[in-house]
Amino acid sequence: QVHLVESGGGLVQAGGSLRLSCAASGRTGSRYTMGWFRQAPGLEREFVAAVGRGGSTKVYADSVRGRFTISRDNAENTSYLQMNSLKPEDTAVYYCAAGDGSTWNRNWREYDYWGQGTMVTVSS
Repeated sequence: QVHLVESGGGLVQAGGSLRLSCAASGRTGSRYTMGWFRQAPGLEREFVAAVGRGGSTKVYADSVRGRFTISRDNAENTSYLQMNSLKPEDTAVYYCAAGDGSTWNRNWREYDYWGQGTMVTVSS
């Protein structure tokens, strides 16, 4: 069992930055692909980014490529999502997830473990 806890959400003006963190319990190390998803009110959960077990393979949604950067520290069992040039349409609850699947899999249903989510609000 893996327990994930996100932090770093908040309120920021358009153009600003936030850094989300996802701390995993136990010695998960490089065992899982780590992903970030988001869900805005009334919309389905959508893929944001994923990083492979070794940290070198990174996949991004088109809507965030060039603005967001995903990374991981396997020694600290933590993954990160650096979000720059934020836009009001980035407003959502952001979820960290861990799974055994491919880094290229954007389907949230393929991930096994989830955090509780952290709210990100971008004001115009």
